Amino acid sequence: MGVRIGSMHFMYNYQNSLNHAYQQQGKLFEQADGSSLHRASDNPMNYAKLLRYNVSETENTQYLENIKTAGSWMKHSDDVMIHMTEMMQTLKEKSVSAANSDKAEDDFAAIHKEMFAHMQELVSVANTQVGDRYLFAGQKDLTKPFEMSIKEYDRGLPKNLDVSQSAFFKGTDSDYNTELFQMLTVTDDSGNTFYLETDGGRFKDADAVNYNLYTKDFMDNGYKELIALGCSTIEEAENSTDENIQALLTEGRVGKVDAFQVSDYFTNQGLLKDETNNKISLGDTEYTFTTVKQNIVTYNGDENLISMVKLNGATDPAADTVNSTGAGMFGRDIFDNDNSGNDPSGTAMLNELLCVCSRVNNCDIHWMSSDGVTVADVAHSTMLVQETKVGARQQLYNQVETMLNAQADNITEDITNVSGADIAQLATKLMQQTALYNLSLSLGGRILPQSLADYL
Repeated sequence: MGVRIGSMHFMYNYQNSLNHAYQQQGKLFEQADGSSLHRASDNPMNYAKLLRYNVSETENTQYLENIKTAGSWMKHSDDVMIHMTEMMQTLKEKSVSAANSDKAEDDFAAIHKEMFAHMQELVSVANTQVGDRYLFAGQKDLTKPFEMSIKEYDRGLPKNLDVSQSAFFKGTDSDYNTELFQMLTVTDDSGNTFYLETDGGRFKDADAVNYNLYTKDFMDNGYKELIALGCSTIEEAENSTDENIQALLTEGRVGKVDAFQVSDYFTNQGLLKDETNNKISLGDTEYTFTTVKQNIVTYNGDENLISMVKLNGATDPAADTVNSTGAGMFGRDIFDNDNSGNDPSGTAMLNELLCVCSRVNNCDIHWMSSDGVTVADVAHSTMLVQETKVGARQQLYNQVETMLNAQADNITEDITNVSGADIAQLATKLMQQTALYNLSLSLGGRILPQSLADYL
């Protein structure tokens, strides 16, 4: 009985050793794929590191995909904006040409034809698509954003302040290059022209609300006399005790409208909301808003930005933005700015340029020389600033892409360090284990009895 127990014990130990050798050989075969980690039990500490590195690699891959998509989007946007900036420059040159007083009516007709053709092309280019998505429609990128009317509408006629006028009526902190400063044009019953100030917060420290009504002569010449007397802004003139200054100011300023907001009368595109509500009152005098017949561009997109996150941590919508919207490219004007009470139209500079086209068609040299050139200049600057922003963001994404590629190499190296198998060492161990396993099988076949009878 004791002999039989000893033989079973001997066989049991031999089978365990053989199975262990087989398992070792199997693990080595597993590492033939280049990884030494296939389960947590292989090396718990390194396996925990591997899981973290795999998460980092997945995130890094996603960010690189975001950057590639964003880069493509911004590259297309930048190419389109360059073309639109060139067209804006041409419109600016045509406006300067139309402002020259030596033009005949036929010359104005030719300039108008060219400018209007450029406007049509500008609107068409603004509707550029990448695939089935519109570049400049905000998050409504499946909707065609810009539509230009065939019909002409009566649109409010703004008074566009040039550089010196902006500095005098708006203050020295005014950014003339990227903002169009305007007043509304009105006329009295005798046909005299006046300009209504609609910005109640001209100066940041002003307590009073200002809706001043100025004469045309004061806007053209009178304010220059105040500058000559030492008043650099309208605020300084108002606070001066000099009788000559006060006399000029009284002559040029008809008075103040008690309460006024553009949105009560005009849409964000400058169209009168109600044809019967087209007057304002100042004392016993009524003033009618001046309008001009022109085509109108409408914006069907939205002002929501598309963000593509490129780094870990808190999101930064300003830096992660890849698209441009209507208001970003074409700015805002008196009908849709912060003081108007209207939402952004997304087409402010387009409609202002169409107003320029209309004035050229009417051979209005005086308006073109003062207002038209100003509009074309600011429209061009607005587009140029937006193009620069897109280019800066694109450069930032390119820099992050370089960093992420370097980070991807580091993550791959970390993964290799914790899970990579040494192929040369693996081959040596595998040959050793295979030899030992085969030797064990050979020896076992010789020394183990096939039956109890053979053993006895």
